[in-house]
Amino acid sequence: MQIIVCIKQVPDTTNIKINPETNTLIREGVECIVNPFDMYAIEEAIRLKERCGGKITALTMGPPQAESALREALSLGVDEAVLISNRAFAGSDTWATSFTLASAIRKIGHYDIILCGKQAIDGDTAQVGPGVAAHLNIPQITFVKKIEEVTDRSIRAERMMEEGFQILESPLPVLLTVVKEINEPRLPSLRGKMKARKADIPVWGPEDIDVGGDQIGLNGSPTYVAKIFAPERKGSGKIFRGDAEEAVDQLIHELRSGKLI
Repeated sequence: MQIIVCIKQVPDTTNIKINPETNTLIREGVECIVNPFDMYAIEEAIRLKERCGGKITALTMGPPQAESALREALSLGVDEAVLISNRAFAGSDTWATSFTLASAIRKIGHYDIILCGKQAIDGDTAQVGPGVAAHLNIPQITFVKKIEEVTDRSIRAERMMEEGFQILESPLPVLLTVVKEINEPRLPSLRGKMKARKADIPVWGPEDIDVGGDQIGLNGSPTYVAKIFAPERKGSGKIFRGDAEEAVDQLIHELRSGKLI
């Protein structure tokens, strides 16, 4: 079983900075962590390997410091890691990011399952995983909370829905995005930390994955952030006193008069 897990290093939520010229996140020199949802993807990849055997490759795109995220994945039990890093990739939107990751996966070669966290906490779009599947033209199962069965040719998984769950079966290869309900991530072992520290992590640029400058980064991004601002606080709250019936009558009166709109 050949498994690829796509991870992302994200700024700590208490330390986010924006480039005022490009309206993109500043990642260089900022304290970062592995995207929390991706930790569940790493754990599920390891559990699949324990069940079915095979190899796990971790893949990420980011500045040179993103190498530390890959070393954390290696310390947990991932076998190999690849860093996609070049200034040409800076400013990529979800389309360009998923295209770049898909191009790197093609270079890696054979794979059976691709695992991703359901979304990244910095962008919260949940688009990159499905985008990778679309670029690779393979099936996808999103918001997976349980993998029920895996064979050499297919997989059956339970995915979360707003009002319940859905069980889907898919042929391999397939891409899965996972939610935190799927498992409990493990801690790295001392041996794993030593292995990760010594591991050689290749760095791939545009020429390594055969992509052009108009396909990646800001130039390859069909969407962009036009403006970033903190919304102004308008108006103030109002408290309706009395019993429930009186408070509801007051609220209805205020809404009809347009004073609360």
